[in-house]
Amino acid sequence: SISIGTGRATYRGLVHVPKHLKNCKNNTECDALLINATSRTDTYPAITVRGTGNSVQHEASVSQVSAEQIFYMQQRGLSEAQAMSLSVNGFVNDLVRQFPMEYSVELKRLIELEMEGSVG
Repeated sequence: SISIGTGRATYRGLVHVPKHLKNCKNNTECDALLINATSRTDTYPAITVRGTGNSVQHEASVSQVSAEQIFYMQQRGLSEAQAMSLSVNGFVNDLVRQFPMEYSVELKRLIELEMEGSVG
């Protein structure tokens, strides 16, 4: 998830493995990017495993675009909006690569438009 301004992202995940199931595997990832200090993210995983031989994992990470990152990119000739867009696109890159090309291109454009209106 990506939060900007006073935005707040909430992830609620439910994994339930009943007793009669065996050798189930689940890996839940919840990564969040905070664009500024006023945005928030919350993660509420609910995991219940009743059977045996099952493997269930949950991981969550929260990162924030730092002023130092933006400054570094600006020193290399990028505008603040371009630097922010590059940071956000880098964050979503692994997910976007799984999309068909036309969706990936459109999502990149939407992120660039959103970042242009959010900085400065």
